[in-house]
Amino acid sequence: MNIKGLDYNTQREKLKLPEYGREVQNMVDYCLTLTDRQERQRCAETIVSVMDLMTAKNRQNADHEQKLWDHLAIMADFKLDIDYPFDVAQAHQITEKPKPMDYPMTRIPVRHYGKLMFELFDQLKTMAPGKERDMLVQYTANQMKRDLVMWSHGSSDDEKVADDLARYTDGKIQLDLSTFKFEKINMREVKENRKKKK
Repeated sequence: MNIKGLDYNTQREKLKLPEYGREVQNMVDYCLTLTDRQERQRCAETIVSVMDLMTAKNRQNADHEQKLWDHLAIMADFKLDIDYPFDVAQAHQITEKPKPMDYPMTRIPVRHYGKLMFELFDQLKTMAPGKERDMLVQYTANQMKRDLVMWSHGSSDDEKVADDLARYTDGKIQLDLSTFKFEKINMREVKENRKKKK
């Protein structure tokens, strides 16, 4: 649809720094057209003062003013011939997009326990019996139960936890369910965590 006198943002040139809005970009574009160097300098300083008003909450930052001049240079495509009070040569780094990070693709045998739990299982396989291992078993079993409750909509089975713990530690850890006490699970907290994940 093309209506005379109406133009949409989708039809306009993309803003280099959208946080300042189109009016500031228009001021920068106007400044680029000025032929008198002194007038261009005054115009640039006025634009920076407007940008400063827009970002007043950042004034306590040590490099606030430097950033404003860097942003002006970026919006002007580094074509603004003025006397910058700061070196704006490094401003290119602001616009550079970071390189994509490699995502570690590791196979997790049972997704509801997650990668960290399998690291705990591996640690339990090699630990010597003692108080430290007993504490880690206690923590691991309780976390497994919480994971099961989270993934199975509130139901969990102590025997399943004991079986899984034995299986994933190659039989090194055997829970005695007649003496082992699981921590009480707060179902309200579980429901809130489930809502957050959605």
